[in-house]
Amino acid sequence: MSESVQASDVRRVVVLGAGTMGQGIAQVMAQAGYVTHLYDVDAARIGRAIESIKQATDRLVQKGKMLNEARSELIGALVPTSDLAQACSDVDLVIESAPEQMELKVGLLREVKALAPERAILGTNTSSLSITEIGTRTAAAARTIGLHFFNPPPVMELLEVVRGLGTDEDVVATSLAIAKRIGKTPIVVNDMPGFATSRLGVVIGAEAMRMLESGVASAEDIDRAMELGYRHPMGPLKLTDLVGLDVRLMILEHLHREIGEQFRPPAILRQMVRAGRLGKKSGEGFYRWTESGPVPVAHKR
Repeated sequence: MSESVQASDVRRVVVLGAGTMGQGIAQVMAQAGYVTHLYDVDAARIGRAIESIKQATDRLVQKGKMLNEARSELIGALVPTSDLAQACSDVDLVIESAPEQMELKVGLLREVKALAPERAILGTNTSSLSITEIGTRTAAAARTIGLHFFNPPPVMELLEVVRGLGTDEDVVATSLAIAKRIGKTPIVVNDMPGFATSRLGVVIGAEAMRMLESGVASAEDIDRAMELGYRHPMGPLKLTDLVGLDVRLMILEHLHREIGEQFRPPAILRQMVRAGRLGKKSGEGFYRWTESGPVPVAHKR
């Protein structure tokens, strides 16, 4: 890097992608006081994301969990934009949150690299793809780092900071300081397929799917077993619905190629993705999602 960005120098952030994760990350960054540009090629998606943030923070105010003044400052720090050049013109930190596809992420970050200052840290919210490969293919390895948030970002405490083979140690240190400022507890992992959390999480989720398809128990009871027996805040099948069955399938396919047979996607997962049952975002996955919450559904064996 031509100059190292210190955490105290980071003021402007660009979040790339206004989907579920991008929306949540933007809320977290704006709440910490960063001027946060939320970018997406779809202007309507940006509008929906900003409206969702307003509704979510309004509920926090109503419940007494956020001051109205803090909410106003948060909303004021959000800058919706579909103009990538303008958003990146003076950015200090980029957090890419596009779908889990290597070519898409590399293409987007290459474009950002050409538009952003050389000091800008290039973060990616990938949950399994190689940080080393992304950094190498964008010719910006020293300032490329994994910043893996968890769903929903405003609630989940963990931030997985993933060091690529060429990532500068100053970038790691700055990322850890930023994590502290936004109220997250970071762990640092090296760039291995699936990192730490995705590798563990998808194994549990995949086995829960195999148990469901072989008739061991219902989705609700499998989830309840992990919630009550192992104190997981949410069962693996309900969590898969929140993450997105298509996302889980892509992660498993990637780990199956990179690591081995233990990550082969279950047949039920492929079938549900083909049927368009992607979880909460489509209205149905292992549960049917209503305004009042998830409802158990019967699954054919």
